[in-house]
Amino acid sequence: MTPTEIQGNEELRRHEFPVVLSRVFLGHAAVCPLPRRVAEAISQQAFAGTLEDQEAGIPGGYIAGTRGLIAKILGVEAGEIALIGSTSMGLSQVAAGLPWRKGQNVVVYQDDYPSNVYPWMALAERGVEVRFLNIRELGRIRAIDVQGQVDEDTRLVALSSAHFVTGWRLEVQALGRWLRSRGILFCLDAIQTLGAFQTPLEQVDFMAADGHKWLLGPLGAGVLYVRKEVQEILRPTTYGWHNVECPGFVTQDSMVLRRDARRYEAGSLNLIGVAGLRAAFSLLEKVGLGAIEADLLAKRRGLVSQLQERGMEVLNPSPTGLNEAGVVSFCVPGESASDLHRKLQDEAIVVSLRTTRDGRDWIRVSPHYYNTVAELERFLEVLTARA
Repeated sequence: MTPTEIQGNEELRRHEFPVVLSRVFLGHAAVCPLPRRVAEAISQQAFAGTLEDQEAGIPGGYIAGTRGLIAKILGVEAGEIALIGSTSMGLSQVAAGLPWRKGQNVVVYQDDYPSNVYPWMALAERGVEVRFLNIRELGRIRAIDVQGQVDEDTRLVALSSAHFVTGWRLEVQALGRWLRSRGILFCLDAIQTLGAFQTPLEQVDFMAADGHKWLLGPLGAGVLYVRKEVQEILRPTTYGWHNVECPGFVTQDSMVLRRDARRYEAGSLNLIGVAGLRAAFSLLEKVGLGAIEADLLAKRRGLVSQLQERGMEVLNPSPTGLNEAGVVSFCVPGESASDLHRKLQDEAIVVSLRTTRDGRDWIRVSPHYYNTVAELERFLEVLTARA
């Protein structure tokens, strides 16, 4: 089941993605609609919980299998995957769980999504210097920019794999390799690429991402990746029966943590969320990340061209190579982006409205692989006829 096959078979497309029956959904960088198979997996798990103990209906090896599937797709080991909630929870776990010394600094980008800024800002209370990257263009972070703003006291660099407004994609491998060569930890907020683009983790120490955007999964069911070599460094910030040994549910005299990433799962898992997340990763595996990436790049380039032809101002219009992601943000010079957003909503076209630090509003378009050429043409038609 490839993007081409889905887009070319309307019966299949409507079955797998019911949202297309009522609207043109171009807002996957925000909160996605659920594919049918993901919703059914959630429903089946929820209904199983009406018949007996909610955990009893989980097949043997289900959780381990889910962890293994996610690890396979991410190219990491199953023991490096924790099944957590939101991206914010995962990033906060990393920020709060690392040992910090007064005078150390963490390098972040202030105009990243707040979930990847506030957990690091909170470290100022512990005497950590929070150092904001100085970037000339919004979201356009290059390895050289980071290299020039770290020093011998930099403990960690925390960035997003792609900027949530401009769509600029970070060169994760090159930056991560350079940071590791200098003993600097690297934490990645990958929610804007996971499920859409290759997100290599070989040179990353920590990664967090919820499932509700490009992964086409449920809200509040996400992944925390912790490289095995740094698991002894990152202490859990919460403790319970699941991550501390308690044979027979008997509290022991001393606390012994699990030896893998399950040490970051303190209590009972969100089994309904895990069921949806597993289904989302299974769908991703079936369609193929390479095919999805190619489809999204083609859509992005086509949209940028069409918007510019219509006189729109496009953020980050011409990135090259690894710096392209699935987001296109634009505005109409001299016109209200919020009014245009409402017009598109009235026509059952879902896009996002985002505001940058300078107070400007932008329309953000983020189609996925099941969106068709006809849907994009409908969006452009409404845009052109907005008057």
